[in-house]
Amino acid sequence: MALAKSKTSYLLIAPMTGFLIFLVALPLCIDIVYALSNVTFETLRSPNLQGFGNFLGVLQDGAFWKAMGFSLKFAVAASIAQILLGLFLAIFLSPLLAKRPWLMAVLMLPMMLAPALVGLMYRLVLQEFVGVIPYYFLLFTGDSPAFLSPDNAFATLVTIEVLQWTPFALLILYSAYQAIPIEIREAAAIDGAGYFRRLRWIDLPYMAPTIAITFFFRFIDSFRVFDNVYVLTGSGSGGSTTTISIYIYEAFFRGSNIGMAVAASLILLVMSYVAVAGLMKLAERRA
Repeated sequence: MALAKSKTSYLLIAPMTGFLIFLVALPLCIDIVYALSNVTFETLRSPNLQGFGNFLGVLQDGAFWKAMGFSLKFAVAASIAQILLGLFLAIFLSPLLAKRPWLMAVLMLPMMLAPALVGLMYRLVLQEFVGVIPYYFLLFTGDSPAFLSPDNAFATLVTIEVLQWTPFALLILYSAYQAIPIEIREAAAIDGAGYFRRLRWIDLPYMAPTIAITFFFRFIDSFRVFDNVYVLTGSGSGGSTTTISIYIYEAFFRGSNIGMAVAASLILLVMSYVAVAGLMKLAERRA
């Protein structure tokens, strides 16, 4: 009987195991081989193993660390802005959305567009000579900043990321806000707690886990951003707006240095794993 159950268990997990082996384990093994090899598009089928040279080359490349720093700074700034704006909108619009739930679908529209399309749209709108926004700045103020110049590109990119993905934070945080038991707020109001005291001692503590998870999701998505940054500014003047994804893309397709590009991807994978493991360990300790 136990043997039959064991065979049934293996049969049930066999499809998922095969899926993971074929789509995760096998590509990972191929990537490791390429990362340890001198390989180009001409030698994809016969890579020349050379050891850890690609990893050392990436770690010694200043452009890699510059791209890593830009991605980290971009992800932190965009994620914090999205959480704060999403939290404000979730609380401020809560009465309106409770009466007219269909408005949430309207607010979700920006995140339904492809990031590359959003980048192209803003590139046209912000174009220094023919863009609509620079035109009205020039019309009303007599001057217009170059929104995509090296001095302003970071703020512009963060703003565009926030405008597109704040609806994601709004949706999750609004759901968490609505899930807070109304009886607790009413009891606090009867005890004399004002709006800001209820927000400080009831709403935010209840929503804290959701806020942390939302920040984590948005940080990951913003850290690996590629589409809209590449369309708007590319790698930027002197690599000023090179994200880690753009760095890997240029090493792979423009530099034809596949081994180095894959090595950078694996280094990023290891760093991500260490960061996630550390956060999970911290969460366990807090729990």
